[in-house]
Amino acid sequence: MYQEENRKQKFITMGEIMLRLTPPDCEKIRAADCFEARYGGSEANVALSLANLGIDSSYFTVVPDNSLGKSAIRMMKSNDVDCTPVIFSTSEETPTHRLGTYYLETGYGIRPSKVIYDRKHSAFDEYDFTKVDLEKLLDGYTWLHLSGITPALGERCRKMIMDCLKIAKKNGITVSFDGNFRSTLWSWEEAREFCTACLPYVDVLMGIEPYHLWKDENNYSAGDVKDDIPFQPDLEQQEVVFNAFVKRYPNLKCIARHVRYSPSCSENSLKAYLWYEGKTYESRKLTFNILDRVGGGDAFVSGVIYALMQKFTPEDTVNFGVASSAIKHTLHGDGNITDDVSLIRHVMQMNFDIKR
Repeated sequence: MYQEENRKQKFITMGEIMLRLTPPDCEKIRAADCFEARYGGSEANVALSLANLGIDSSYFTVVPDNSLGKSAIRMMKSNDVDCTPVIFSTSEETPTHRLGTYYLETGYGIRPSKVIYDRKHSAFDEYDFTKVDLEKLLDGYTWLHLSGITPALGERCRKMIMDCLKIAKKNGITVSFDGNFRSTLWSWEEAREFCTACLPYVDVLMGIEPYHLWKDENNYSAGDVKDDIPFQPDLEQQEVVFNAFVKRYPNLKCIARHVRYSPSCSENSLKAYLWYEGKTYESRKLTFNILDRVGGGDAFVSGVIYALMQKFTPEDTVNFGVASSAIKHTLHGDGNITDDVSLIRHVMQMNFDIKR
């Protein structure tokens, strides 16, 4: 499913990139007198991580044609992401002409992190995507990655995402999709309705929410298959859900999801499950201290995509994904800038010696 063995993978994703402002040293926002500036966004993080691992990775977004927009894209280019598809919008095209922003208050110990979004009327939000030739945009790519964040931004974005899914399906492009629910952008039911409609076009599913997976399609009152499993399931419980997804959507070739254990905001553990070719696999559990949690899920996604592209075994694929995410938690910024595959392999094997 991941294209012919001798064909080079060409990856593309699309979504909003934002300016991230963070008070240093775990300060509260209301007490801050300075902020550290970085750039990130779920899809941008995945593109950046894959590019650092040597994948031919492209990114489509819309940013204002001003210093902030140019700075955000310069950061992506500095991480070897091909930004040729990026649109630098004019003030006529996007009247508010701004880059979306979010503020991150980094947690510590028992105090959780906090995010405040300021992304409404950004250039990406205001742009008219009907002006984009999506067939041309996706031409020549072998892998398209999308997330549930972009369609949450509004009807224009939802139409673009659905059109891209249909084009990818028609042209034989492998599609990965991460539901990535954001309660500040849309309701749980809105997210479930739209993301469930995406499932017939998806090859690689990241996460198991937000989707309807009814026990009985003719009687919704019977509930959802996922209602019966805990937030931190065991292998058998997770396999029940994976099998229900594949039975309902036989187009799915792979499903992956990570499970987080949070004894505190400064120390977490991660493990993951992966369904592939009729069998469910469980990763090792990694425990680590947190420097910067944002982007950990995106690093897991990029790790799994990389491993699938490189035809790792299913066991190595799920462990590589968890190790990629764990390493991201030790790095400042939204993206996993690790460019050393052997380092990720050392972590997935729980080998923490100094590399000399």
